[in-house]
Amino acid sequence: MSEPQAKKIGDARLYRLLLERVRPYWPRLGAAMILMMLVAATTSAMAYMVKPVLDDIFMARDRTMLFLVPPVVIGLYAIKGLCAYGQSYLMQWVGNRIVTQYRIDLYTHLQRLSLSYYDRMPTGELMSRITNDVNQIQGAVSSVVTGLLRDAFTIVGLVGVIIYRDWFLSIFALGVFPLCMVPLVKFGRRLRRISTSSQETMADLSVLLHETISGARIVKGFCREEYESRRFADEAWRLFSLRMKDVSTRAISSPLMEFFGGLGIAGIIFYGGYQVIEGTSTPGTFFSFLTALIMLYEPVKRLSGLNNEIQNGLAAAARVYQVLHTEPEIVDRPDAIELPPLRRQIEYRDVSFAYRPGEMVLKHINLVVPAGQVVALVGTSGGGKTTLVNLLPRFYEVTEGAILIDGIDIRDVTLKSLRSQIAIVTQQTILFNDTVRNNIAYGRPEATDEEIAAAAEAAYASEFIQRLPQGMDTVIGESGVLLSGGERQRISIARAILADRPILILDEATSSLDTESELYVQKALENLMQGRTTFVIAHRLSTVQRADRILVISEGRIVEEGKHQQLLDQGGVYRRLYQMQFVVDRGLEVA
Repeated sequence: MSEPQAKKIGDARLYRLLLERVRPYWPRLGAAMILMMLVAATTSAMAYMVKPVLDDIFMARDRTMLFLVPPVVIGLYAIKGLCAYGQSYLMQWVGNRIVTQYRIDLYTHLQRLSLSYYDRMPTGELMSRITNDVNQIQGAVSSVVTGLLRDAFTIVGLVGVIIYRDWFLSIFALGVFPLCMVPLVKFGRRLRRISTSSQETMADLSVLLHETISGARIVKGFCREEYESRRFADEAWRLFSLRMKDVSTRAISSPLMEFFGGLGIAGIIFYGGYQVIEGTSTPGTFFSFLTALIMLYEPVKRLSGLNNEIQNGLAAAARVYQVLHTEPEIVDRPDAIELPPLRRQIEYRDVSFAYRPGEMVLKHINLVVPAGQVVALVGTSGGGKTTLVNLLPRFYEVTEGAILIDGIDIRDVTLKSLRSQIAIVTQQTILFNDTVRNNIAYGRPEATDEEIAAAAEAAYASEFIQRLPQGMDTVIGESGVLLSGGERQRISIARAILADRPILILDEATSSLDTESELYVQKALENLMQGRTTFVIAHRLSTVQRADRILVISEGRIVEEGKHQQLLDQGGVYRRLYQMQFVVDRGLEVA
């Protein structure tokens, strides 16, 4: 999924960003490094002990060494085990702590981003960034750092043993390692590309899952289960193909490293064996050298695997930082002030707006709404009604002109003080998988039980709430799925009543309800609108007729304005809309 405003982040900068995350935990990392050095030292000591075992015990048959060496070996293994446990715990603690902070920072940053960002990015894609991509970083931060330091220390220790045992033979043995770096670099680049494609495919799968699970009723209603299964299978097999490319690349790297290592060991066996036969070296020296060399190839081989993990982590980190480095389009100005409570009026002064450059959705809107007035916005779909009210809480920024509250440009006030004066009830009721009580109190979590009950009563919700299994403490499911449409809407209205904000936006709040539910919701809305400056987007005649003023929006302009009967008498756009859309409502009202 493309992100137009996200800049590509280079590897060097990614490394710096990851190291900045690690810096606060250097004390624990330092302790872990000391333990890793001890692990490396004991590993090297085990290779070193091969010489006295062979030469002193088996060749010289030294009884003293027979009783001395086994306890030393046991001690070495005990020290190695304890140190390995300690360093593993410390490094995993640091890795998980960093990843947890990444996840929190990513989610917190998403909360700061403007609605336009969510318009461009699918929900499943963002979920994938927080879950899958962050988990990939965990491998790079904890496992890689642990393995890299541990194996690096082990390599240093074992190289020291090799050089000490036979410096000339060690030159030949270590000469093989540069050959191992060629496939290491080549495979790393390939894995980076595969990992990026895999993470993008996983994000596409998350998008598909979110859409089909949340839209399960539509999928089943239109008998599209097989189609969606095929679509999911196509993405799943694409991910499988990428994963197998990843497996193939990882699988070939290890045998290739072992082959190069085998070349070195074969040469050393030949040359070292020749030295033993000629009497210039002892079997203990040779086998101590060979043991250290064999033990050395293992951490070198693991470094190849660590490079693969690093490439996966960098690919994931790049995607995570694309989000973290995306700046919110709407932020408080440095000198922003607190907006005082609305007292006089809201003014749209020559406002124009475009979602995309050059495509104006609103054109030169001039509107003054006195405090306490109910304004209804009507017009055909796509005319700009919802856009007009979405500019008031600064969900989007005006392209031209200004919106003023009591003469103060809303761009000069803090977002929190502006939005804390606005309550919103929409056609698509947004409720959370929580209790009825917490959903009503969402805008005012400090409200008392009595205030919550009063808001439910005013929203005509008390009766059905009492019938729920646990009343106010009933968990209503995702998006309130356990409630009917009318009940969800009344919970939403109760939430707005409890928030008690002077400005109210009702966006098609009754359009999807049956007649009985609409009657309850209309009564609840009447209680909600009392004393509030209200913007109503509605097709329902009953709501529009009671408005103090009706604005007809067409092609981004206010084309008509007045009361219901005045607009009917004019015989213009409103009358045509009335005849087309309101005839059923008029019949219901008469009934």
